[in-house]
Amino acid sequence: MRIPYELVLGWRYTRAGRATRRNGFISFISGVSMLGIALGVAALIIVLSVMNGFQKEVRDRMLGVVSHIEIYGPGGGMLADVNRTMAEARRHPQVVGAAPFVATQSLIARGEDMRGSIVRGIEPKLEPEVTDLAAGLRETLSRLQPGQFGVVLGGELARALGVRMGDPVTLIAPGGQVTPAGVVPRLKQMTVVGTFESGHFEYDSGLVMVHIEDAQRIFRLEGPTGVRLKLKDLHQAREVAAQLAATLSGEFLVKDWTRQNRTWFAAVQLEKRMMFIILTLIVAVAAFNLVSTLVMTVTDKRADIAILRTLGASPRSIMGIFVVQGAAVGVIGTLAGLLLGLGIALNIDVIVPALESALNASFLPRDIYLISRMPSDPQSNDIVPIAIISLVLAFVATLYPSWRASRVNPAEALRYE
Repeated sequence: MRIPYELVLGWRYTRAGRATRRNGFISFISGVSMLGIALGVAALIIVLSVMNGFQKEVRDRMLGVVSHIEIYGPGGGMLADVNRTMAEARRHPQVVGAAPFVATQSLIARGEDMRGSIVRGIEPKLEPEVTDLAAGLRETLSRLQPGQFGVVLGGELARALGVRMGDPVTLIAPGGQVTPAGVVPRLKQMTVVGTFESGHFEYDSGLVMVHIEDAQRIFRLEGPTGVRLKLKDLHQAREVAAQLAATLSGEFLVKDWTRQNRTWFAAVQLEKRMMFIILTLIVAVAAFNLVSTLVMTVTDKRADIAILRTLGASPRSIMGIFVVQGAAVGVIGTLAGLLLGLGIALNIDVIVPALESALNASFLPRDIYLISRMPSDPQSNDIVPIAIISLVLAFVATLYPSWRASRVNPAEALRYE
């Protein structure tokens, strides 16, 4: 099979042909363009993979503590018949677990130390059905007995208060009692019966779990404030929530996990889109460096172009030679960027700790970020568009110089040769 001479000459020009000073400079510029494309593509892949991993890691840890759907009474109040609501919710084919809960805010004190917290009253036997965290804490949660006022604290909260298992803490409920001397806050001494580590700093530093009956007594509630549900497919939460809101008997406020943390997820998506646009500009700059490379190549090869024209080469063939040269730079740069980007993205869990150890620094402090480990999740729906955009930009950058090459006049080019 005969290889078209456009491909042969285009590849030869990419490698700079004769070893002259001018050709060496053109080869250097071509290599810089290739390297720029590779680094731009690699940067895009690495950044988007880290952002995907960050979002997935936070979401998974968040859903280890937060249920997929929560059902509240009218206006966010208590449920009139929690057992009937749970039974009706379980009839939905997507629901695999249901548990009642009480949720409110309070203060936890130990001596002079005081921390704000979210108190969650749970049913220890049913809670493992709705959260992965509770499923791994069955033994710890079994220590929450009604009437004994035990409490399970997040690990960061326990360390901040300096308490361990068996130590007393004071729960300060909002509201208080009205007495002749004024409003007196309601205090209840609780006993720490365990701690947990969810891997999510926000919950480890602010979540408190108590028995649901103890929570109702402390906060003077007549029943649970809602029902928590777990689904087979967490990505169907919004659709299932809408269906339950329409089918449950009575008026309910139904919230899914995507709406509870809408601001955070929206911010991550916006940052991801902006980073994609910004880093694509880097690829575009590198790709359009090909214009200067090809223009210099065309100027240097004017005599060659003229000879080819006199031998019968058409303008289209001349244009094809330089399109091949630019496309070769774009393809090689894109492939190199894909290999470099994927290599780093897939091994970032090894690379980042090594850099942190070498620099004696922490890139993700636990008290600032929600996680302390650099995650990475390369996805094909990010990588494929990156490769296509890089190749398209490289191809577009070759059109004008190639068109100029096809317009070279053989007589003018050979006049001074």
